[in-house]
Amino acid sequence: MTAIQTHGLTKCYGDVTAIADVDLTVESGEVFGFLGPNGAGKSTTIDVLLDFVRPTSGRAEVLGFDAQRESDAIGHRIGVLPDGFSLYERLSGVRHVSFAIETAGADDDPYALCERVGLDRSDAERPTGGYSKGMTQRLATAMALAGDPELLVMDEPTSGLDPAGIREMQALVREEADRGTTVFFSSHVLAHVERVCDRVGVLHDGRLIAVDTIDGLDEALGGGATVTVELAEPMAEVLETLRAVDGVADVAVSGPVVEATCRVPRAKADTILALEEAGATVRDVSIEETSLESLFATLTETGGFERRPGSDGSTAARTGDRRNGNSTAVVEPAVNS
Repeated sequence: MTAIQTHGLTKCYGDVTAIADVDLTVESGEVFGFLGPNGAGKSTTIDVLLDFVRPTSGRAEVLGFDAQRESDAIGHRIGVLPDGFSLYERLSGVRHVSFAIETAGADDDPYALCERVGLDRSDAERPTGGYSKGMTQRLATAMALAGDPELLVMDEPTSGLDPAGIREMQALVREEADRGTTVFFSSHVLAHVERVCDRVGVLHDGRLIAVDTIDGLDEALGGGATVTVELAEPMAEVLETLRAVDGVADVAVSGPVVEATCRVPRAKADTILALEEAGATVRDVSIEETSLESLFATLTETGGFERRPGSDGSTAARTGDRRNGNSTAVVEPAVNS
């Protein structure tokens, strides 16, 4: 069963189109990152999935139920960490969690849920007015986990967190995924999702312009890494040697210094091995990975993947699944509105 599926999902506010023709599938059990700059339409999409707003056209299914016609059947199966939430400053953390448990009609231990997200008993019993931003996010996550939801929806969960808090949130997401929970979370920062997502979808100007793994996006857009190798002395046949390496897209030579652009991860090691097998002595090696922010900029500036003809004559962008290595063509390239 798919956790989330949308078909031509569109939401307009007067003359403003917040999201347009969004076709998206999130499989059960995966961690899916929903990416895009502020104002791209991420929160609007989430609001439609949660039936906070009704779509102008199209439809959405959550856990096999129609998000609008069967929202009552969905509510107790999902947990939500909203963006911009507030707490009752005079109430303790554990009181907040107890209220969430009661609302969900569950019988969870509130202290166990607090501990699960990294709040010990003393922190849980303190008034939330003295909580740090990280503690507030952990508490809200504990509330979202009340009732052991099948789907966890997190809207900008790393917003305002320091690096330590971001790492804690990433670890929490992976722990929930290991429990079998599907996690769908939005972010405008690519680096925050790289380590936790099975796949990502990129939204720009209300349109879904790509769905893939981070590695898949990088490869499809011709990114990768630059391997810089310093040799003991210049090598005459270096260009011919490295151009024969599978996955090497470009080679530049300046005396004993060689730079190779590698489009696939394995090409980085193969570059060094090829030079050594050709008789070169390697003195130093440095590797500069393609910036994820550059990758995102490329996607948004070009409006998505280059159009590629499908076997049925349609055009689509290649997508993949990190967990099983399969690839499918599912995303229509964007046409900016």
